[in-house]
Amino acid sequence: MGIFSRISDILKANINDLLDKAEDPEKLVKQIINDMQKELTKSTQALGKAVASERMVEKQYRNACAISASWENRAKAALKAGDTELAKKALASKVKADEDVANYREMYETISNQTEAIRNQVEVLKAKMQEAKSREAMLIARSQMADTTKELAQSLGGIDTNSGFDKLAKMEEKIERKEAEASAFAEIAGAGKPEEVATFEELERNAKVDTELERLMAEMGMAPAAAPVEDIAGDVTATELPTV
Repeated sequence: MGIFSRISDILKANINDLLDKAEDPEKLVKQIINDMQKELTKSTQALGKAVASERMVEKQYRNACAISASWENRAKAALKAGDTELAKKALASKVKADEDVANYREMYETISNQTEAIRNQVEVLKAKMQEAKSREAMLIARSQMADTTKELAQSLGGIDTNSGFDKLAKMEEKIERKEAEASAFAEIAGAGKPEEVATFEELERNAKVDTELERLMAEMGMAPAAAPVEDIAGDVTATELPTV
């Protein structure tokens, strides 16, 4: 039964405590399942040997029972034939056979109980093995997620967010200053507006000035000056007056 000492240790082990102490939980989980598989193989082999021994002793027990029954039948036949001495010899052999029957029965019961105990332990180990395999992927996934979360937290913990935002603000201020300088130089150099746009703006300003002049002269009772008339050549020759 010493083969099951390791099995007992595995079944009683607190996997959570082992995972806490392990440097690499994934390797530990796989190692635990590997150890359990090895022990399951050994225990299955031990069960096979125990079953073989049980069957062998059972065969010897049944054979002893058959021999005892055979000597009893011979004793009966001798008594029917009237040969008492021969019947007694047959019964003497039967008594010896009965002793073998008793011995084999006791041996068979002992081995049978041991085999049943081994079989039960193998079934328990199989169930634990199945449970461990079903939990292997989950435990490994949880371990990997924990590592990822830890690494991310450590990375974020090493970043000075305030300093980063301060640097961005300074960079934005510097860019805005450069944009303002570029705009000012463009205006000074006359590159701020196209020539056509500047001409139209000048016309609009002149129109506004003329409007304001007419309004002011009307308020003062002054007639506006007559507009000069161009001749065919395009030169101003005279002031056109209204005909009386």
